Amino acid sequence: MIRTTLSRRALLATGTAALAAPRLVRAEASTPIRIGEINSYSAVPAFTLPYRNGWQLALEHVNAAGGVRGRKLEVISRDDAGKPQDAVRLAGELIESDRVDLLAGGFLSNVGLALSDFSAQKQVIYIAGEPLTDALVWQKGQKFCFRLRPSTYVQAAILVEEAAKLPAKRWVTVAPNYEYGQSAVKWFSDLLKARRPDVEFVAAQWPALGHIDAGAVAEALASAKPDAIYNVTFGPDLTNFVRQGNTRGLFEGRSVVSLLTGEPEYLDPLGEETPPGWIVTGYPWASLDTPAHVAFREAYQKKFNDYPRMGSVVGYSLIQAIAAGIGRAGGMTPDRLAGGFAGATFETPFGAAMFRPLDHQSTLGTFLGKTALKDGKGVMVDWRYVDGASVMPPDTEVQKLRPGAGQ
Repeated sequence: MIRTTLSRRALLATGTAALAAPRLVRAEASTPIRIGEINSYSAVPAFTLPYRNGWQLALEHVNAAGGVRGRKLEVISRDDAGKPQDAVRLAGELIESDRVDLLAGGFLSNVGLALSDFSAQKQVIYIAGEPLTDALVWQKGQKFCFRLRPSTYVQAAILVEEAAKLPAKRWVTVAPNYEYGQSAVKWFSDLLKARRPDVEFVAAQWPALGHIDAGAVAEALASAKPDAIYNVTFGPDLTNFVRQGNTRGLFEGRSVVSLLTGEPEYLDPLGEETPPGWIVTGYPWASLDTPAHVAFREAYQKKFNDYPRMGSVVGYSLIQAIAAGIGRAGGMTPDRLAGGFAGATFETPFGAAMFRPLDHQSTLGTFLGKTALKDGKGVMVDWRYVDGASVMPPDTEVQKLRPGAGQ
């Protein structure tokens, strides 16, 4: 009797488990994969609002194609206001309360580093979209963090190719005084001096982000009597710097090499004040007619009745990269996801890119060109695309820069 009872219980238990397993599978399949997205929407709206449009468009495309591994993607988005402490607090809430499967986003480099540190502590995947500092994947790189955009090293290396051709020997720099600006100036000066031992950097200005005294900065740079200027400011700081520099004749007879200035977020506000002939990295959205970009541009304009900015490309590519990494992983645990993202290839409006297993940096590149005025607006001319993989340092150098490279 007892045996019979036990047998029935065992049978019931077995049957219950057998019936429950498919229900669990069905339940998981019907549950969306949740992405906790954090960005500086209120602090840097010129970039992050087009970025949000971009990831919304990609989300629509991925889910219309059936999602990933049979599940839809869902994004739960939060605003960090440009504050690392807020980003970390929100990341905790997204993990604990909203039960997201991974984290993504970030704009400022110091915010990106804070989120990466959080992801290492909690062992949760973090896919950084915009933060450019190299520390994110090199000095402070860690197993669960991957980065989409070309880093300060990559963008500086691209600009140095043209800067080294200039006759200029006396250089000055201006950059926002935080992680991104410091990293961008370090790599540009190191790489240029390696190519041109005859150059010297004779002055530097480090205004606080968002609080540049542009007139004083322009006068200080001019007093050093440079041959060329390397600019890393962006947003309203860049607009003020250009206006004061134009007023004081700072750019006359001098070459200017400028990070990100060809991106429409930063070029459009300059309008008729756009200084022609600057060597810049950027995004020539109107004249880029590759099939992948034309399809993206038309879909974006149809949905938002607006043209894409660089942020739009980053947002769109970020979701495509996340979909590719999850699709390649053998499960949703952090370890499985990390294995899936390392080596994952994904499509972007600029063409295919890949997360390098060595350092988790994607091979997405950027455009190099010059500024010009057309119909009263700033545009990029004489541009060409530079693949990120083509300017990375040798693997042996990366292994020195990133402790535990390949993990």
